[in-house]
Amino acid sequence: MYDLIVIGAGPAGITAALYAARSNLKVATIEQGAPGGQMNNTADIENYPGFELISGPELSMKMYEPLDKMGVENIYGIVTTVEDKGDYKIVKTDDKTYETKTVIVATGSKHRLLGVPGEDTFSSRGVSYCAICDGAFFRDQDLLVVGGGDSAVEESVFLARLAKSVTIVHRRDELRAQKVLQDRAFANDKIKFIWDTVVKEIKGDDVKVKSVVFENVKTKEITEQEFGGIFIYVGLDPVSNMVSDLGITNEDGWIITDENMKTSIPGIFAVGDVRQKTFRQITTSVADGAVAAQNVYQYVIENS
Repeated sequence: MYDLIVIGAGPAGITAALYAARSNLKVATIEQGAPGGQMNNTADIENYPGFELISGPELSMKMYEPLDKMGVENIYGIVTTVEDKGDYKIVKTDDKTYETKTVIVATGSKHRLLGVPGEDTFSSRGVSYCAICDGAFFRDQDLLVVGGGDSAVEESVFLARLAKSVTIVHRRDELRAQKVLQDRAFANDKIKFIWDTVVKEIKGDDVKVKSVVFENVKTKEITEQEFGGIFIYVGLDPVSNMVSDLGITNEDGWIITDENMKTSIPGIFAVGDVRQKTFRQITTSVADGAVAAQNVYQYVIENS
């Protein structure tokens, strides 16, 4: 029986596990990939206190390294369901079952799909959702980035280091990204913009992507343009399927908590990007993890 199982090992989950372990709780994390979550897909992090500039993978490892020293057990697996048994919880993975007094859901979010013809067909054959993962495969090519938020603009600047050109297509007539990111993109001669336009179809041959069909949302004009690769950043969806039957999510799947990271079920908490909130950053995820761990400790002490 664990005192706490943390599902996910991004910045929120790592912080929660660390703080809980420092309170002498028996803690395990369950993660299906490399620790760090979405941080691993970020080339440069410039807004995390203490570092002027650090790569996402490097920050991930710096955060994760102390967990082993604190005795946190690392379990590799995909969590399928979480069951509430009152005094304890059951966490099921694809091959094992674990019992724990409390659960912190720190599963984060995943990139939203466009849902257009050709997207699935050419996934990993020219369609990507991670510039830092795949950018090197598209050197000296004309690339398309879909989206207008922080991720889209930040990754466009990164891709411009490698590509022949980068075109940002956005369904609105202005970007939603932070001003400092916009300024960098507008100042980069390699970055172009297509406004008021959506992707309707992704085309290619038997090998890879060749072109993209656009529709102007105002004029309804249909155009087609050739690209060597497409990077999609049109929002995020929560990874909360393992708790979807517990009644702790809203209609879009985001987990509802109070300011103490408590859900409506005693002993089940949620932190980081999987929560219903307006601001999703590494700093806010770390804060969530610290708050949740303290409340887990209080819960375990009061119910022992």
